[in-house]
Amino acid sequence: MPLNMNYSKNKVLTVIAIALLGCGAVWLWQSSPAVTSASSKKNPPIKPALVNFNVASTFKAHNNPISAVAISPDGKLIASASTDNTIKLWNLATGTALRTLSGHKKWINSLAISPDGKTIASAGADNTIKLWNLATGRLIHTLSGHQASVQSVAFSPDSSTIASGSWDQSVKLWNVATGKLVRTFSGDCDVVDAIAISPDGTTLASSNYFDNSIKLWDLRTGKQTRGLRGHQEAIHSLAYSPDGKTLASGSWDKTIKLWDLTTAKEIHTLIGHGDKVESITFSPNGKILASGSWDKTIKLWNVATGMEIQTLKGHDNKIWSIAYSPDGNTLASGSFDKTIKIWRVSR
Repeated sequence: MPLNMNYSKNKVLTVIAIALLGCGAVWLWQSSPAVTSASSKKNPPIKPALVNFNVASTFKAHNNPISAVAISPDGKLIASASTDNTIKLWNLATGTALRTLSGHKKWINSLAISPDGKTIASAGADNTIKLWNLATGRLIHTLSGHQASVQSVAFSPDSSTIASGSWDQSVKLWNVATGKLVRTFSGDCDVVDAIAISPDGTTLASSNYFDNSIKLWDLRTGKQTRGLRGHQEAIHSLAYSPDGKTLASGSWDKTIKLWDLTTAKEIHTLIGHGDKVESITFSPNGKILASGSWDKTIKLWNVATGMEIQTLKGHDNKIWSIAYSPDGNTLASGSFDKTIKIWRVSR
């Protein structure tokens, strides 16, 4: 998930100079106090667990921290991005490094692989999105138009379009085949750190960095439809459930929230991480949510009950990105410790 500057836990005035990333504006904001409501009580783990993951292998090749990971739709490849400005493609089964993709001038914040398995998209702090041929590693398009760091990218279900969210306060939609800009969304949009597209391709969710809210957009018109509020600090990861009925949000307030998209009401607040939640992903069957945190752990949660299932430990530093394999039997995680860990279900 996106890389961002840390901030004080006390209520102090913080200046973020987005001009450093090309936006040319300076933002002032004030952090919010920690969650203290009764709904924030830690959920006990479920016993017996629905799954049991263990470390199967560790990949080491990047020179810098791992900022993003993504697994191909056929489950054969894993892509990793780093603050060393490169993307690496790996054979997921063997851990063999296949190729390195170079082209970004600054670190890479986000990766997405198209549902048809043909294209990989990378979002860079150099204000660009790059589209690559997954099979050959060839650069197809460089999408330019954002005025600040691009923090997140997501493909439409039919792989024809890609959305991007940026610190320039915009969400943009692009045509994958031509690389042309389709539209810039209009509405109440501030610095965008995370985006996600619904499984039916009709709705996009984006996170507003400064007011800790989520905006929902009509993908056909680019108009905002509703907003979700409840987090106390910035939201750095969004994920739709496979059936599209639930949206999950991971925040620097150390919590994950599950939202009913029919009613726009909060279903559960998942409490248990000891530090910022940076990445979340649903299992393919939608029954489990995985979350990666700066507390160096991955937690698995029962979506129906909101209860913790398992905590995965193995990384030596902050976890920035996690991804599920299509069969649900493998998890990949990328960390500030410069490694990718592959976790597999024990039978």
